[in-house]
Amino acid sequence: MTRTSTTPATRIAWPATLAFIVLSCALAWLVALPLWLGDGLAEPSTGVLLPVMMYTPAVAALIVALVMRVPARGDRLRFFGLWPLRPAKRVIWLIVLGWLAPPVLVAISILLSGALGWVQLDFTFAAFAAEIEKALPAGTPVPPVGVIVVAQLASIPLAALFNSLFAFGEEIGWRGWLVPALRPLGTWPALILSGIIWGVWHSPVILLGYNFGRTDISGVLFMIAGCVAWGVLLGWLRLRSASVWPAVIAHGSLNASGGMIVIFAAAQPDLALAGPLGVAGWIVLALVTAVLVVTGQFRNQPELADAPGRLLSQPRP
Repeated sequence: MTRTSTTPATRIAWPATLAFIVLSCALAWLVALPLWLGDGLAEPSTGVLLPVMMYTPAVAALIVALVMRVPARGDRLRFFGLWPLRPAKRVIWLIVLGWLAPPVLVAISILLSGALGWVQLDFTFAAFAAEIEKALPAGTPVPPVGVIVVAQLASIPLAALFNSLFAFGEEIGWRGWLVPALRPLGTWPALILSGIIWGVWHSPVILLGYNFGRTDISGVLFMIAGCVAWGVLLGWLRLRSASVWPAVIAHGSLNASGGMIVIFAAAQPDLALAGPLGVAGWIVLALVTAVLVVTGQFRNQPELADAPGRLLSQPRP
């Protein structure tokens, strides 16, 4: 049942919240350390270390829950949004929305980038075909590029579910633990602050050139902005459903569709502008957020458990 009360929420467990943030970031740097000591993202271990890094927020949340007992033992499943899944109908349709919406939003951001001149789109896929041939051994037979493109796009929904296995490690921390922990501040402060922290957490790999190809603070700032933009949507899924699962699936879907721009670009684009985490993505997500706000989607939220274990009535916006 959805609460309509606007009574201010209860207190924040600041020691546990700060411990979670520090642990998440410290563990991420620890996992990424071999990349910094080696050849960066060219290290052979990158494909293993990046998925491991995605589970550091979950490890941090587990440590805080077990050591600092935040949330209380009897409220942990509810606090993390793992269980119960009710009302089931709402949780299910938000899971489906989280599964299907990110590829659509990424596609819209690609079209917007093309319209603004940030990327030259090539619907003959010549550049994509050249990259495929370059990646394969000489003489390897290659199917028609149209077949490859259709197969790539058709595989996104399945890839989204696979990617959700790794996205779970992040979401159990960010939207499972952190958003409810910050929610007494109000919906918007919780969503924005959690998005900033999520972006900063990516620093160990962003500073190596991941995502944007920028190895200075500008890359981190672009990532923070992208995480705030997408974090509002993922946070809305979490708060609207009182479940972490729609955010898990949406995060996996975003990761599966994030490289879609490579298929359509005539040349390597500047992902800080044209990518789903770049400016084009910010614009699209801002429009989606505006629609959610106008339609009152942030006002209607089921009850959650707060960090000390009590039920939260709806917070101030």
